[in-house]
Amino acid sequence: MNAKQELLSSLPSVDEVLKSPYGEDWLRTYPRRYVLSAVREVIGLKRKKILEGTAPVTSVEDLAPDIEVSVKRLSSFSLRQVINATGIVIHTNLGRSVLSERVMENVRRVAVGYSNLEYDLESGKRGKRYVHIKRLLREITGAEDGFAVNNNAAAVLLCLSTLAKGREVIVSRGELVEIGGSFRVPDVMGNSGAVLKEVGTTNKTHGYDYESAVSDATALILKVHQSNYRVIGFTEDVPLEMLVAFGHGRDIPVMYDWGSGCLIDLKPHRIYSEPTIQEILRSGVDIVTFSGDKLLGGPQAGLIVGKRELIDRIERNPLTRAVRIDKLTLAALEATLREYLDEEKVRENIPTLGMLLENPASIKARAKKIAALLRRYVTDASIALIEDRSQSGGGSLPEMEFKTYAVSIRPEKISVNRLEEKLRKCEPPIVARIQENALIIDPRTITTEQVPLVVKGVKEALR
Repeated sequence: MNAKQELLSSLPSVDEVLKSPYGEDWLRTYPRRYVLSAVREVIGLKRKKILEGTAPVTSVEDLAPDIEVSVKRLSSFSLRQVINATGIVIHTNLGRSVLSERVMENVRRVAVGYSNLEYDLESGKRGKRYVHIKRLLREITGAEDGFAVNNNAAAVLLCLSTLAKGREVIVSRGELVEIGGSFRVPDVMGNSGAVLKEVGTTNKTHGYDYESAVSDATALILKVHQSNYRVIGFTEDVPLEMLVAFGHGRDIPVMYDWGSGCLIDLKPHRIYSEPTIQEILRSGVDIVTFSGDKLLGGPQAGLIVGKRELIDRIERNPLTRAVRIDKLTLAALEATLREYLDEEKVRENIPTLGMLLENPASIKARAKKIAALLRRYVTDASIALIEDRSQSGGGSLPEMEFKTYAVSIRPEKISVNRLEEKLRKCEPPIVARIQENALIIDPRTITTEQVPLVVKGVKEALR
């Protein structure tokens, strides 16, 4: 028997591994199918290496570390918590807004038992799920009525289907936007059954453009928030107040798809481009749609507020059932909206607002701590504290950049791309960004409790 055959014959069988103390422990901890897959995978890799001419050790004890890694990988959840070190607060790819502990406690209360989701405790009869947020929406926004569906695209689709199916909707060419995930306003309008009627040009739309477009087939005038881009320079559009006066003078309702959905005045923070939903409604607009998981800082949802008669019609649309929110989203949304009842505390109670509006000095303090700890433990990388800029993300405040302080890491023994990759694969995963051939850690989106985890992750990734 040659050396290869001896090594192959010395490989433990799957049954031998399962009956070992390691195997018994794995079977108590992980699903059997994943343990079997991991054992077979590692044994197969060892067999391949032997045939390729290497001579690895082959005992159960030697295979155990690799099997442990494999079974943990197979058994881990696909959807996992990550540390956002990019500084992008409303990061679409990372789940957008972060929910507070107070909000999550309400979700937990509703999730672990039964609830009065569609049950009226006063009458003892069937109720409606939207009643749990209607009063809050009226009180906070000043709208006559409102309710929520599963996202803002659904909100727009539902409103157009209800108010303009088979009829014309007038919209400016400069507002026919495409946002993340190839979501295009014209496509949504087409799927709603409404007929798109474009007016104006990409950069200029005038009042007379709307005037000439109105016909007996006109059902709605739609204004769309430009979301994640701006047209600047030689531009002009029709102010919302003028559009509302124009529509109401012709008995045509006006709808505004605002998107980001801010409920507090940001002007004291030198942000002048984002009117509140309350300000928009005071223009007299009939319907406003916006997201729950952007500047509002709640769960993914699409909120619809406006005139009661129109809200009633929209709510009765059979499509509403197809896009309704579930009890967990409703619990999170109600708890988030309740934070807005106290305007003085909302910034500290909504994590999204807290991160966006955080004083750069406190971000600098976290950055200095991270840099100091890394310098203590890391010798094969250049660590620097830098002044940088953060972004809102999520199609909100596209023209705004927020002053921040970040940690720049330039590894000496591996590439910066390899460092970024290793951080993504550590536990917990750390998502950072690369800038000018350095890895950038922005503490704006890192909590104080996460600082040790970031330091540990970077230290291990640089080994």
